[in-house]
Amino acid sequence: MSAKGNTFENDVVLLTFNGTAYSWNANGSLYVSLHTGDLGEAGSQTTSECAFGSYARVAVARNSGGFTVSGDTASNTATISFPECTSGSETVTHVAIGTSSSGAGQIIYKGALTSSRAVSSGITLQFAASALSVTEA
Repeated sequence: MSAKGNTFENDVVLLTFNGTAYSWNANGSLYVSLHTGDLGEAGSQTTSECAFGSYARVAVARNSGGFTVSGDTASNTATISFPECTSGSETVTHVAIGTSSSGAGQIIYKGALTSSRAVSSGITLQFAASALSVTEA
C-alpha cells in the first residue's frame, strides 16, 4: 500500500509529465489530522477522522520552519500539538498530512502510528519535533 493518497499520486504524475502545478500549491500550510482507522488510498481527511471534543487539525507551515528536509525524508521541525480533548474518547491509530484545515481535504501522505493512542478528556496528543516523518521511497 502506498503512503500517498491516490489524488496526490495523480498530482505528482501531472506535475512531472505535464508541468501542471498542484491545485493546492499556493497553500502556505499543510494540515495534520488524526484518524481512528486506515484512510485507504482513496480516502480524504474526513475518512475515519477523530471527532473528540475540541479536536481540530493542526496547521504546519510549508517551509523549513514547519518541516526539515534531509535527503528523501521530511520531519516536523517543532512540536505539533492538538487541542486538549474536552469530551468523548477515541483510539487514534493513523495520522495524515493533507491540504485542508477542515472538510474533505486531499491526503498528501498518511500512515499508521507505531502504537495507537487512547484519547479522552484532559489528554493532549502531540508529536515531538522530528517525531512525524515522511520518507519518499
